[in-house]
Amino acid sequence: MSKTPTADQLRNRLVDEILTERRVPATVERAMRTVPRDAFLPGLDLENAYTDQAVTIKDNPGKPLPLSCASVPSVVAVMLEQLDARAADDVLEIGAGTGYNAALLAEIANHGSVTTVDIDPDVALHARTRLNAAGYEHVTVIERDGLLGAPENAPYDRIIATVGIWDIPAAWWDQLKDGGRLVLPLRWRGQTQSVALTRRGDQLVSDGMELCGFVPIVGQNGEKTSPLDADDTIRVHYDEDQDVDPEALAATLRAGKPALELPSAQIIGGEEPFDGVWLRATAGDDRVCRLEVTPRALEQELLRKPAMPVRSPVLVEGNSLAYLTVTREDAEAERPFRLGAAAYGPQAEELARDLVAHIDAWGSDRSAVLRMTVTPAGHVPAAGHVISKPESRITLTWCRGQAAGA
Repeated sequence: MSKTPTADQLRNRLVDEILTERRVPATVERAMRTVPRDAFLPGLDLENAYTDQAVTIKDNPGKPLPLSCASVPSVVAVMLEQLDARAADDVLEIGAGTGYNAALLAEIANHGSVTTVDIDPDVALHARTRLNAAGYEHVTVIERDGLLGAPENAPYDRIIATVGIWDIPAAWWDQLKDGGRLVLPLRWRGQTQSVALTRRGDQLVSDGMELCGFVPIVGQNGEKTSPLDADDTIRVHYDEDQDVDPEALAATLRAGKPALELPSAQIIGGEEPFDGVWLRATAGDDRVCRLEVTPRALEQELLRKPAMPVRSPVLVEGNSLAYLTVTREDAEAERPFRLGAAAYGPQAEELARDLVAHIDAWGSDRSAVLRMTVTPAGHVPAAGHVISKPESRITLTWCRGQAAGA
């Protein structure tokens, strides 16, 4: 009869699993092997506490996403690697969650300080209670709007956000040291990437991006969502600066005409990522949004299946749209899928060709990366494609080859 594994065994098993997919710094590995995640998730059985999955700790009634949750451990590891915190660093965390991430930071910055902020009183209290119980009383927990930061303990060597950020607040600039690092799940053009940025005077310059998904921070409303059918089974997500007419798009889809389909020259394997297509498109095309299609819409065959129904890049212009598709061809055993575009509306052919051009541009050098430079609003932005937000200017440039950037 096998023995039930202990919390220590389960925790080390989880870390071992994470390390099979990605190497992380020794400081991060040691912290994840030390901090008991189950202590921050009371009431959850040990097996689930040490599974690589998110755990909701507070629902958000009437909303599709929870108000707060414990992040996926492998994503936590990636973001801590991006943060590159050192032993004597002063660290600010935006979004206290369970308190688990703050405990990891306290292990890594064990000769510095950790301050964590959350707008929700229940979440802040949970984090404070669990941190105390686990022996991390020295972590500062503040109940406050995270967009304001924590000036009382500033300046910080490192700032990390564990909630989705649509615009970088001016207050954070004042609290981050020159040369310091900011890691945040940044949202633009319908997608979210964990972006690692280093402050260089009045610029934040990226040196890494990782695809992720996070609950949006409370208080930023620049990202819009609109249904494209009466039953709300098809939705478009877009930024406030984009010219999107949901009613016109809905009318196009109601017309019921078949999609215009156009293949690209790019083929991929079943496990081969292609989110670089989305990144590549945002570096010069302000028509890029996100299309969300529910299983119900697919069952009713309301439109051609997107590459990733819950989150596919889509080009939108007027009453026309074109989105990414994946078609199985089996011509090559190791790479049996072809990327392409499906489009609807009067400008379907033009948009499909433009999307295929983005796909092929990505495919011409799949090791190329997106470089992001952020400046505060009112400052001259860096050279490149600029996305203007109320408190910041995001400049995007596409750099060929790994040596060119992030």
